[in-house]
Amino acid sequence: MKPSTTPRQRVTQRVEQRADKHAVHPAGLSNALRLHGRRIMLRPLVASDFTAFSEVRTRNGRWLTDWEPLRPAASADPAINTEAFERRCVVRERERAAGNAYSFGIFIDSIFCGEVNLNSVTRGSMQSATVGYWVDHAKAGHGYVPEAVAVVTRFAFEQLRLHRLEICIIPRNANSLRVVHKLEWRYEGCAERFLEINGLWEDHDRFGFTSEEWTERAEELSRDWL
Repeated sequence: MKPSTTPRQRVTQRVEQRADKHAVHPAGLSNALRLHGRRIMLRPLVASDFTAFSEVRTRNGRWLTDWEPLRPAASADPAINTEAFERRCVVRERERAAGNAYSFGIFIDSIFCGEVNLNSVTRGSMQSATVGYWVDHAKAGHGYVPEAVAVVTRFAFEQLRLHRLEICIIPRNANSLRVVHKLEWRYEGCAERFLEINGLWEDHDRFGFTSEEWTERAEELSRDWL
């Protein structure tokens, strides 16, 4: 005799079945994946992008690292080590193939200038992911990052069929906050000592966006950014 299930378990199973039915299988998204905004193109980075990646990361220095987790001392820096960068590309491709994360380089007129990522993709009853991004200081202030976030938001809801996205930002990081303010993501509160950033446990403001909000605002966001 089959074990019985509770009403709550049956609801969860139906949610998972609906998500699995509509979600794009990760194996169906190849390295040729390209996403386009009005001015930008997003694609996964590959080994041949090392020179461009290295130049941007090295030139920007603390403009970026002040807002990122510390790299373990024993780990080679992919910004200056070719093999480390190649391993980084392989790991991110595996994450994509497993459906755990989707990482994209941001390109303007075919020139690399930053990254935008869908991280910690969770299926089951959550159907969620977090969004992270960084951009070359020389390209900041022109709306390229909000455009990139709008592009991955469309991808997350229309192709991956996720239900919720989240962006978490250190409250004093005014540049990152401008991105969510321009896109009018919903503020959900402050998480104390949420993530280790540059060696410190930092508070983060949390901003959310759901598929229902995308459905309501897709035309507006597409008109403004896509």
